[in-house]
Amino acid sequence: MVRVRFAPSPTGPLHIGGVRTALYNYLFAKKMGGKFILRIEDTDRNRFVPGAEEYIIEALNWFGLETDEDPVKGGPFGPYRQSERKELYKQYALKMLEDGNAYYAFDSAEDLERMREEAKENGKHVAKYDASVRMQMKNSLSLSVEETESLLTKGENIVMRLKIPADRRIGFEDVVRNDVSFDSKELDDKVILKGDGMPTYHLANIVDDHLMEITHVIRGEEWLSSTAHHILMYEFMGWVPPKFVHLPLILKPVGQGKLSKRDGAKFGFPVFPLEWEGEETFSGFREDGFDSDAVKNFLAFLGWNPGTEQEIFSSSELIESFSLEKIVKAGARFDIDKARWYNQQYIIAKDNSEIGEIVSPLLKNANFTYPNEAFLHGFIELMKERVESYNDFAKKGYYFFEQPIIEDEKIARKKWKDENEVHFKALEEQLRTSEEFDPDTVQNIIKTYIAENALSFGAILPILRIAISGTMKGPDIFGMMSLIGQEESIKRLRSGVQKIKTL
Repeated sequence: MVRVRFAPSPTGPLHIGGVRTALYNYLFAKKMGGKFILRIEDTDRNRFVPGAEEYIIEALNWFGLETDEDPVKGGPFGPYRQSERKELYKQYALKMLEDGNAYYAFDSAEDLERMREEAKENGKHVAKYDASVRMQMKNSLSLSVEETESLLTKGENIVMRLKIPADRRIGFEDVVRNDVSFDSKELDDKVILKGDGMPTYHLANIVDDHLMEITHVIRGEEWLSSTAHHILMYEFMGWVPPKFVHLPLILKPVGQGKLSKRDGAKFGFPVFPLEWEGEETFSGFREDGFDSDAVKNFLAFLGWNPGTEQEIFSSSELIESFSLEKIVKAGARFDIDKARWYNQQYIIAKDNSEIGEIVSPLLKNANFTYPNEAFLHGFIELMKERVESYNDFAKKGYYFFEQPIIEDEKIARKKWKDENEVHFKALEEQLRTSEEFDPDTVQNIIKTYIAENALSFGAILPILRIAISGTMKGPDIFGMMSLIGQEESIKRLRSGVQKIKTL
């Protein structure tokens, strides 16, 4: 059975790139009838942030990425927090030590800084703790047995490092990148067990992936360079590695460099699924009025191509169409305009009652009241093709709930003619005496008056629209007048004309 895992670290809010990784894992698991596991990789206690794990779970739930096994619901391969598996890792580290594939290192911070300085003096761009320096450092390979035992007894600055073999070509097959290989000279002797007994990512992830029977590791491209270390550890342990799938980067909107949390502030859009409040506060797609299915559809295309012209996919269609072989190698540019387009399409397609459940609290937060549910649904129907987010309903449609501000003053001044004031007064009277006030009736009254008085639509309709809504960009004016009602429409027409006269 296919078993995949999403394994984030609780070091802060979940980046949208992490959500895409979770999405691809989820889609592949569902496509193959397998299991989707959430594992929290919290071995780095110095970077642990309270609330981050809860944020991750809430984000996955918002996207509908339901896990089969996780830290909350458990499962047959738990625990699913690495901090709760601490004692498990040491035995595997010790096995590699006993087999000569790992060693103790006792270097202080000063020792390591000295190594870096010497590397710089020797013209090396990157200082690596590897075969070229390990025998000059303080470790169980360079020290005598007695010195090693003495330092182990003292218990200071003890870590365990992976011993990278010399003159090896370490290769593996990546589903996206095909054959990948590294020269062992390029690799450093990574720390696998820290002084506090906690494993590093490199040890913990291969032990957990093996014990949890993970079949495919689908993760970001940034882990590609570490995979050679992981392949070696699988070899040292005598285990068969999973299949590797390294996803392309999500790039900045300008197309160069990896999308970062700073880009959100710089370009004015969210890069996190949900709002995060901590030492820094970041907006989220949910709070910015995005539909979770729309964002999911948008993210699916950041690195995957179905090979067709279809762009809108339901969740079930994404599962049916998804395959690892259609993941692309090149980085995908984060286009917020495309995300907004997706959001607009999903809002247009959604039932008004569903939208109402989302929009109603937003209207109440803006202190907008409405008489009944029919008004709410009518408002949504008129506005849904003119918004890009759920927040836009209150922001752009405020004039359904209160007297509008004349936004398009320039157009109003251009279109206003004093001689037409008499016509607006006459229209006001005809609208007042009408027994019906549905959209067709309102439209018929206004258009008939224009025709009978040999007027142009341009002389009447722009002023009427601005008087009622304050803008030329609003929805169907006849539908709007019908919805806000006869009394309110007449009141706005009268006061709006008076405002426009004085511009």
